[in-house]
Amino acid sequence: MDRRQFARSVAGAAAGAIAVRASISSAADIDPPVSFKLSVMLWTIYRDLPFEQRMEKVSEAGYSSMELVNEFNGWSDQDFRKFRAKKHSLGLTVDACTLPVKGIVDPAKKDEFLSDLKKFLPTAEKLECPALIILSGNRIDGVAHELTHQACVDTLKYGADVAAKADVTLLLENIDPEENPKYFLTSVAEGFEVIREVNHPRVKFLYDFYHEQISEGNLIEKLEKNIDLVGLVHIADVPGRHQPGTGEINFASIFRKLDELKYDRYAAMEFIPTGDPVKALRGARELAARSVHEKI
Repeated sequence: MDRRQFARSVAGAAAGAIAVRASISSAADIDPPVSFKLSVMLWTIYRDLPFEQRMEKVSEAGYSSMELVNEFNGWSDQDFRKFRAKKHSLGLTVDACTLPVKGIVDPAKKDEFLSDLKKFLPTAEKLECPALIILSGNRIDGVAHELTHQACVDTLKYGADVAAKADVTLLLENIDPEENPKYFLTSVAEGFEVIREVNHPRVKFLYDFYHEQISEGNLIEKLEKNIDLVGLVHIADVPGRHQPGTGEINFASIFRKLDELKYDRYAAMEFIPTGDPVKALRGARELAARSVHEKI
């Protein structure tokens, strides 16, 4: 991130922000509306453009929220202020970002997790971000699965009250074994077990349909049985992690089910577009609306 370039361009872009906003619709106001909100995981689009232009593309595609990984690393307080001004001018929010921790599977590292969480909370506040995505980390050689499972539960319990006091939610995410053969939490079913055992309103599950289709499938049944534990869902098709409709996942059925279950949190597009990203993102929004109201 070129911070000087960022600082120069934000001021110039602000004047055109009202016109940009007037030309798009908000993802929170899909016409016809659906129960859930839509977001874009920013790492998937326009990675060769300056950060503020990528934000504009999210807005241009009709989305009112985005998710971040580490795009803000190295920012100064001035950079954060300019980011917030740009974000507000575009009518955007940040609904989640990734918490930079090594994992939660090591029983000996609960204190380290808590320290990392506390350290990151001021950054989450500067981003105006209400939810932090947590990766389980890799399996530990020589440590029984039951112990690492319990470590995930205990560590999340450890951080839950701290997160609650900061008005932040922790979101545990699954990853498929093809992407990372060493990753611990490859099963959505086990992920939901962890969240039930933590039993805290500020600890939810990030259900990534792309990863679970590769891992175990049976996406909708698990969604129905555990909808109360879902804090966020991620959207990408299999194979290739492209937009809905390019692969084997029936996202029309998934969008329809989310609406039937009155899911009112975010569904974030984390796909790599095969063509023009704005067109692909708009197509995903339209698919969500059609799926619910035209029963496609």
